[in-house]
Amino acid sequence: MRRVIAIAVTGASLAGCSSFSLDSFKPAPPLVKVALESVPPGADATTSLGPACKTPCSIDVPAPDAGFSVTFASPKFQPVTVPVQVIRNPGDFASPATTIIEPSPVFAELKPTAPPPKARKPMRPKPKKPKAAAAAPAPGSAFPNPAPAQPASR
Repeated sequence: MRRVIAIAVTGASLAGCSSFSLDSFKPAPPLVKVALESVPPGADATTSLGPACKTPCSIDVPAPDAGFSVTFASPKFQPVTVPVQVIRNPGDFASPATTIIEPSPVFAELKPTAPPPKARKPMRPKPKKPKAAAAAPAPGSAFPNPAPAQPASR
């Protein structure tokens, strides 16, 4: 009799619970190991799923139903985002289910950022040179004196 009452109470409490869901009985998605590499090594690799590391490294991520992306970033280099596909092969009675990550390893080649343009120095005006007095042509020169001769004052 006690068993019947315990089962009835448990069933009534579960039936009245609005937050009860069968999702809690589903297994967690399997973890998939993802290898990450970059040139140059030492870049920060961050997945769109959350986990991150410094390359070269490998991380475990929960296998999503769709693909995800990995962003590689390093100082003085342009960031690169690489899309990653998740391919699931359902198992059968003879073989287990498998999950494949493409590309494997996930690789990115980071390019250096362009150096900032050099700041040009403002041009300073050249100092004006005083005009030199016209020199008299040498005696016997083929060119006449452009300045007329002025009488000497006495």
